[in-house]
Amino acid sequence: MPENDDAWARRARGETELERLDRNWGSLVQELRVVQTGVQFLFGALLILPFQASFGTLSPGMRALYLATFAAVLGATVFLIAPVSWHRILFRRHRLGNVVAAAHRCAMAGVALLGLALIGAVILVVDYVTGTLAALISAVLTVALFVATWLVAPWRWRSASEDAAPDRS
Repeated sequence: MPENDDAWARRARGETELERLDRNWGSLVQELRVVQTGVQFLFGALLILPFQASFGTLSPGMRALYLATFAAVLGATVFLIAPVSWHRILFRRHRLGNVVAAAHRCAMAGVALLGLALIGAVILVVDYVTGTLAALISAVLTVALFVATWLVAPWRWRSASEDAAPDRS
């Protein structure tokens, strides 16, 4: 049976549970800083799009895709900023374990929604610039890229043999 994360952190890093939680919280905050800027930029770009003169030329299908993309980036924004609220509300309540667990789930949901929003944005842009066929090809390639880099590669490492001595940061 593989060693659990708490036992590994104690043995390999000499960390207490609280030190591990502090490190995990710090890592998560750094990751959120990286992704929040991009999400906020995409959200801002999508906010102004309907006010452009050419927006009226979008087909009903592209308008529906715009709304779905807008909803996905809104959801990503909410989920990726939620850990701040959790931390503030539970600050000094000795609930860091809850904050880290909730922030992890929020970050995963936010990243998934960001992926959907980016795919939608790619389709909108490519369809507008070159047409439907190129947009569909771009969408398939974008989905493949996300699946390969955001899911397959990390899951391969995650499921690697314990004998490979994975880095449990």
